[in-house]
Amino acid sequence: MLALFEGMQTQVLGLSVDSVPCLKAWADSLGGISYPLLSDFYPHGKVAKKYGVLRRDGTTERALFVLDRQGLLRYVDVHDIDQQPDNQVLFRTLAGIDPLAQQAYAAYQATLQPAPEPQAEVVMYCTAWCPACRRARQVLEQYKVNYVEVDITRDPEAAARVRGWANGNETTPVFNIRGQVIVGYDLVKLAKALGIEL
Repeated sequence: MLALFEGMQTQVLGLSVDSVPCLKAWADSLGGISYPLLSDFYPHGKVAKKYGVLRRDGTTERALFVLDRQGLLRYVDVHDIDQQPDNQVLFRTLAGIDPLAQQAYAAYQATLQPAPEPQAEVVMYCTAWCPACRRARQVLEQYKVNYVEVDITRDPEAAARVRGWANGNETTPVFNIRGQVIVGYDLVKLAKALGIEL
């Protein structure tokens, strides 16, 4: 995914109101981050406040902002912490800003491998970055549940299925357990559908 951003000649930056040690620990827990992480810790939330996403409790909304080369704000997406924004909308926005980005996006689309839903009793739709997906994986592995994982950032048809189940949102994780769909990480519902005792 980051290779696509590079091909579109964009710079990805992560910004959080957490301290530098906290950001480092988070990046390490993911096995490393290949883009810069910036700390908006002191003065606390100054940048987030300027962008209108600082909450009263000192935390922030999860948001995406796209700025063009002149520093003009071209796209804003504020969404729930466990929702994956629609990458196709983001990529189309980037492609509309720069002809080189448009070429890179077209090349990327040619690499996508849409596939039918896997024929498995337990399917988890997820993303690599989602914290709730990581928790779900731990539970499934702890209880030795056989499951198939589908990354919705790599499969546009899978992303469309998730949007259909999640009121138009790319929420992760989403489970299809023998035909029963569970949107989001709800441990009680998950355990009941899987027939496991917590």
